[in-house]
Amino acid sequence: MKNDPREWRKYVAIGDSFTEGISDRGLGDSYYGWADRLAQSLADLYCTYEYPLAYANLAVRGRLLSSMVDQQVPRAIELEPDLVTFAGGVNDAMRASFDLDLKATELERGVRKLRGAGIDVMLVGFGDPSGSSGIMSLIADRFAGLNSATAAIAEAYDCYLLNFWGMKTFTRQALWDEDRLHLNPLGHALTAQVAMKSLGWGGSQIVAEIPEVNSVGTVSEITGHIRWARNHGAPWIGRRIRKASSGDGIEPKYWSYTNIYPRCKQ
Repeated sequence: MKNDPREWRKYVAIGDSFTEGISDRGLGDSYYGWADRLAQSLADLYCTYEYPLAYANLAVRGRLLSSMVDQQVPRAIELEPDLVTFAGGVNDAMRASFDLDLKATELERGVRKLRGAGIDVMLVGFGDPSGSSGIMSLIADRFAGLNSATAAIAEAYDCYLLNFWGMKTFTRQALWDEDRLHLNPLGHALTAQVAMKSLGWGGSQIVAEIPEVNSVGTVSEITGHIRWARNHGAPWIGRRIRKASSGDGIEPKYWSYTNIYPRCKQ
């Protein structure tokens, strides 16, 4: 498994809502997110105004692994990047039809194509959802299997690996949006820092102060559950019944490269 840092000049992000950056608001109706933050950190580290980082983000909320492999992977290869981050499988794990062997095969197929094109790849192994969501704990075994498969594929194809499994920090309520499925801006910022370390740039400093949020057994907790059911739970169930996706009609924010320039250093 890779752990040596490199000066990648062209970076493409593949994924779903996690990589699109849902709940990390950017300009207008767009989202920022950990991948955008990672691109900026890489640009700050070794790029110049004459030679900025070329960055594309192909991620779309709601996407399954199959569509990532069939649509996003070929586009990534067309762009001829030095680095691809590939994060997927959560939406698959939340479907009743989830088949771990099938999803592991799809993920491996995508990684094989990317590595066969000579591209460095960082995979994302998602963590145990039990610590941050009681509902998600019902399918924690699926996440455990998916994480193990992702780690094995990363090892077999000499990829970098951002592995959340066992990272208790990410079970802290202060890092999550009220929908309980997506990281908030602080969570995305921390993820970008962990990603830098996973790519071998160990000098990046991890966020030290995460505020405590303790509402267990309080009126605010009860009203929070009611608000979540109305604003997030019911719409999610409705989409499953209609066989619709939150990403229907959504286009990737950076289908082609955009230049990321380093920020001024003090």
